[in-house]
Amino acid sequence: MEDVLEVYLRPCNGKKPLVCLDEASKQLIAETRKSISVEPGKPKRVDAEYRRCGTASVFMMTVPLENKRHVSVRQHRTRIDFAIVVRELCDDLYPEAEKIVLVMDNLNTHDIASLYEAFEPTEARRLAEKLEIHYTPKHGSWLNMAEIELSILSRQCMRDYFKSIEELARSIKCWQASRNESESGINWQFTTADARVKLRKLYPVI
Repeated sequence: MEDVLEVYLRPCNGKKPLVCLDEASKQLIAETRKSISVEPGKPKRVDAEYRRCGTASVFMMTVPLENKRHVSVRQHRTRIDFAIVVRELCDDLYPEAEKIVLVMDNLNTHDIASLYEAFEPTEARRLAEKLEIHYTPKHGSWLNMAEIELSILSRQCMRDYFKSIEELARSIKCWQASRNESESGINWQFTTADARVKLRKLYPVI
């Protein structure tokens, strides 16, 4: 826990950007009856019946010191999908970075082994060497700022029905552009000193 909190105190460094990564599933749903649009004094009305169209995985990459976020929508949430998102982070978003300081939880796909499952050893090693990974503790995923950003995305953008990944991705892309343009950020206040007081029960008694 303290490791992650200390990482959050580091100053902004363009050569070593801090990125928080988290992922969530979204059920794809199609309407069986056309909804009634918003009218003056009346909210949008949606029939309770729907048709399931599969699921999508939403990978959130939050860059808190830059007030930016990048979202990748994929069909699955396998090791291969995680590895592809990491390569996108390294090669497309931060190709000039010396190291990417990556904060994420301990999901079984969130490790270097996923890179070797997806890519040839030389490529996997290249990507691995660009990462400085910091894991949130077990049952401590709330320490990951990407989880906060996912919650905002869910409330502001993903409550509607989406029958395809393409439709979901378009909506998220618009949300991402608007939020990045407004430079909306996360005002993180929790520190190591706070943890030692508020979470003292988690520390061993010496």
